[in-house]
Amino acid sequence: MCRLILILTVVLLALPLALLAGAALGARVLAAPALFAILIFMWVWTRFRPTAFIVHPHALAVVWPLKRRELERAEIVGVRLMTRQELRDEVGWGLRVGAGGLWGGFGWLWTARRGIVQMYISRIERFVWIERVSARPWLITPDQPEAFVRALSR
Repeated sequence: MCRLILILTVVLLALPLALLAGAALGARVLAAPALFAILIFMWVWTRFRPTAFIVHPHALAVVWPLKRRELERAEIVGVRLMTRQELRDEVGWGLRVGAGGLWGGFGWLWTARRGIVQMYISRIERFVWIERVSARPWLITPDQPEAFVRALSR
């Protein structure tokens, strides 16, 4: 995670703790929002935030705690590193649809120039853009983006 997303994540993780503390101090009405926030955070962790991107000879595996998806390498026509400015030039302005702020941004990025982009990012620089034959592109931030691009480009 980059510093900005780490700070945002810490602030967001403090929210249910503050609500639970308020409930423990007598404002019982805060218990339900605290539990709701905890459930949402668990849902984001298990269903939205990938834990690994694994390059196999015939597929790219994207792994979450409760699911797995494979992108066939034959469907991938290009993969490249992008800076924030290059991303802005490629997609124009965008609107995130999905989870955002807690551990990163996950889900769809609706963009002015490219339509919907599948997005799984945990930092705001060193993006990897994956162009696909007949499906929406993906925008991800693997741990080692340069090595990831080299491996997937082979």
